[in-house]
Amino acid sequence: MTGSSDYTPPKIWTWNKANGGQFASINRPIAGPTHDKDLPVGRHPLQLYSLATPNGVKVTIMLEELLALGHSGAEYDAWLIKIGEGEQFGSGFVEVNPNSKIPALMDRSGPKPIRVFESGSILVYLAEKFGAFLPTDAAARAECLSWLFWQMGSAPYLGGGFGHFYAYAPTKIEYAIDRFAMEVKRQLDVLDRRLAESEYLGGKDYTIADIAVWPWYGGLVKGWQYGAAEFLQVEDYKNVQRWADAIFERPAVQRGRMVNRVSGEPSSQLHERHDASDFETRTQDKLAVAS
Repeated sequence: MTGSSDYTPPKIWTWNKANGGQFASINRPIAGPTHDKDLPVGRHPLQLYSLATPNGVKVTIMLEELLALGHSGAEYDAWLIKIGEGEQFGSGFVEVNPNSKIPALMDRSGPKPIRVFESGSILVYLAEKFGAFLPTDAAARAECLSWLFWQMGSAPYLGGGFGHFYAYAPTKIEYAIDRFAMEVKRQLDVLDRRLAESEYLGGKDYTIADIAVWPWYGGLVKGWQYGAAEFLQVEDYKNVQRWADAIFERPAVQRGRMVNRVSGEPSSQLHERHDASDFETRTQDKLAVAS
């Protein structure tokens, strides 16, 4: 890979494994499984296969919020999928999500299991299943879904664009970093202007729009992603900061961030979640003492 300006694309692109940087071992230009591996199944109606990336955190926050409202049917087993080791390409995972991306959900509450993949789809599915965090009024619902799908379309510029070239690419390319930094700052301005006029993205109520956007953009302005807070001058976005802080104070959000987390303080890492008591007994600091 080169950052120089004299690169001319070949007539036909061919896959060069060496060009993947730190992701070379898992990136490939074809779909489908690379190995046979069944997924585990726990005792709860909902089976989540995930990792605590921003997309994974959306779903664990949603599940914890539903449980906090008293929806016992939202009890779930959260199984860790180590994407750096290629576990998302196991045959069982590909059956649940043919796109081989976390998170993936199996709803086993009915006579026939239902698979749901893509984080936005999972949020809508759960909101409709339990009648929560998605307004029923037509105008409020449209506003909520508009911001949800804004996130689904915008976050690839933040993660796959800015985050990749700023933090992960083996070569720092000024053009790429400038291009995506400009777009991320524009997106933050979009959010800041909306949150100047509304407590939450969908309106006065906390919804799946906030649950979807917060792990990405809330995490960015709180300095949790890419080491880029100073570079992007995130403190300038006062309304986004206010909103991010308010959501972080929610106990369900704090629990949701812990599930399937494999980095940070051991006390913040709950690699798998099978019971509400796991937050008190099975975080990595507790397991280290027990061993």
